[in-house]
Amino acid sequence: MHLQTILNRIHKHASFVYETVRFVEDDGSLALEAEIRPRVSGRPKCSGCGRSRPGYDTLKPRRFEFIPIWGIAVYFVYAMRRVDRGDCGIVVESVPWGSGKQQATTTYAWFLASWAKRLSWSEVAEVFHTSWGRVFRSVEMAVTWGLEHRDLEGVEAIGIDEVLWQKGYGFLTLVYQIDQGARRLLWLGEDRTMNTLLAFFRSFGPQRSARLRFVCTDMWKPYLNVIALKASGAIHVLDRFHIMAHMNKAINQVRAQEAKRLKADGYEPHLKGMRYCLLKRPENLTESQEVKLAELLRYNLKAVRAYLLKEDFQGFWEYVSPAWAGKFLDRWCTRTMRSKIEPMKRVARMLRGHRELLLNWFRARGTISSGVVEGLNNKLKLTTKRAYGFRTFRAAEVALYHTLGQLPEPNFAHRFW
Repeated sequence: MHLQTILNRIHKHASFVYETVRFVEDDGSLALEAEIRPRVSGRPKCSGCGRSRPGYDTLKPRRFEFIPIWGIAVYFVYAMRRVDRGDCGIVVESVPWGSGKQQATTTYAWFLASWAKRLSWSEVAEVFHTSWGRVFRSVEMAVTWGLEHRDLEGVEAIGIDEVLWQKGYGFLTLVYQIDQGARRLLWLGEDRTMNTLLAFFRSFGPQRSARLRFVCTDMWKPYLNVIALKASGAIHVLDRFHIMAHMNKAINQVRAQEAKRLKADGYEPHLKGMRYCLLKRPENLTESQEVKLAELLRYNLKAVRAYLLKEDFQGFWEYVSPAWAGKFLDRWCTRTMRSKIEPMKRVARMLRGHRELLLNWFRARGTISSGVVEGLNNKLKLTTKRAYGFRTFRAAEVALYHTLGQLPEPNFAHRFW
C-alpha cells in the first residue's frame, strides 16, 4: 500500500492532493517527503477572512513536519500561494494542515501535546527528535484551543487554594471545580492577593458566580473578603485540611519550645524525636511510634496536653448537626483558652473568629469534599516536579491547565495516539 493511499485515508484534505512521496536525507537521517499540490479547480483561502480568493502567485516550497512513521521523520512539501484580497492587499493562503508560520502540522502539534501529558516535555522532545520549544508551543496551542472551547456552565462548587510556585517567586492562586463527577482546574493566577482572586471572578462572570452553591477555601483573609463580595450567595466552607494544619503547627511549636526548656533545665529529653508521633493520626503511626507515644503520654507536659486537645477536636468532624457541632466547638475553645498553652489558644481564637464558616462544613457535608483540593494540589506538585520547575509563569500556566484542566480536544478523523 502506498503512503499516498494511507494519507488519503486518514488525513485527507479537500482541494488538495498528495503527489510524490520520496526518501530524502535530513541532517544525516532518513526522512520522507510527501508533496502536496492544490486541485486544479481549487481556489486558495485567505488566511485573514477564510474566504476563497483569486491566487496571486506561488512562493517557494515549504516543509511542514508531520507525525513520524516507523521512526522516520515525515514532511509535507507545499508551495504556498499568495492571495489577492483586493483592498486588503496580498496575504499568504491558509492551509488545513498548518497554522500561521508554524513549521509543524497541526496534527503533529496535537500528537506532541497528547504525549506531553504522559511524559515530561524534555522526554517528549528527546523521544520524537524535536525541540523543547516545539513541544511547548504544541501544548500551548492545545491549551489555548481547550480554554476557548471548554464549557463553564453547571459549575456549582469551587475550591480555592494557594501553593508555593518557586522559592523566592511567591505563590499561585488556584481555583478548582470540585463538583461530584467534575473536578478540574478552572483558573490560576500569580500571587495570593485580593486582586488575584478578583481577576478570577471577573473572567468567570457575575452570572456564573451567582449560581455557585459552595465555595471551599482556607482562612486566608483576602480570600474570605473576596468570597463575601463576589459569591455571597454560596455556602462558604473552610477546608478541614488547613484547619488541622494550623493545629499541627501549634503543637509543633509547643513541642519545640518545651524541648528547649527541658534541655536547659537538665531534664531528660523526652520530646526528642517525637515530632511525627505527635503530628500523625493514631491510625497512621508505626509500631515503634505507638510505643514512644504511649510512653510520652504518661508525662504531664504541655506538648502532651496540646496533643490531647488536638485529638479531642477530631470529634468535631463526626457531628451531623451544625447546632451540636457548634456547642462542641464552643466547649473545646473554652477548655483550650484555659489551658495556658499560648499557641493552642491562638488556634482557639482563630476558630472562634470563623465559627459560622466552620459550621458550614456540616451544611455542605455529602455534597462536596474539600479533600479534592488537596488531591489536585498533589497532582500539581507532581507536574511541577516532573518539569523540574518553570522559569516563567506562562510555562507553569500552560503545563497546569494541560494536566489538570480536563480541556476538550477537537474531533479528529483519525487519532494517531
